[in-house]
Amino acid sequence: MPIELESKVRVPSHERVRAQLRAAGATYVGRVLETNHIFDREDGSLRRAGCGLRVRSIELLDGEGPGATLTFKGPRQKSGFKRREELEVTIGDVGVMTSVLAALGYCKRLLFQKCRESWRMNDCLVELDEVPVFGTFVEVEGPSESVIISVLDRLELSNSELISAGYVSMLAKHAAEQGGGSREFRLES
Repeated sequence: MPIELESKVRVPSHERVRAQLRAAGATYVGRVLETNHIFDREDGSLRRAGCGLRVRSIELLDGEGPGATLTFKGPRQKSGFKRREELEVTIGDVGVMTSVLAALGYCKRLLFQKCRESWRMNDCLVELDEVPVFGTFVEVEGPSESVIISVLDRLELSNSELISAGYVSMLAKHAAEQGGGSREFRLES
């Protein structure tokens, strides 16, 4: 069972973190624009169980990037960081996959874009994210909490408040606070 283990902090911009990554000898991977389609059952039972179902398309902006994916995320597990089961498979056609999920009874609940710049450092993936409404974040995903903490220390982020909420939860809450309006969040060009 593959486990996702990550930390997330909000930053005012990525410039200082990017400079720290370069100084630490981190390896730049690439920059992409993600479009995330979030699905649930009609009754909302995946969300209530703490699970997620996502189809993600990728537009490569620079360097290397992953392909489109279908991802299931299980409920959060006890941890100081965000820890949960993550099952992911590369897909060839986002449109067909979203149609398959709809035919199986899943409903699209949210769509959001994210600009993501990826770096590798000390067995971790360091992601510099820009998210509509909420701004800029740094996520560090790694094999253990101690390795993630060492990367956060090196990036001078270890004293930053860790954010436990995922982007989907943050954006869904924002939509509800705005009267349940648009559940589509795109980055400005």
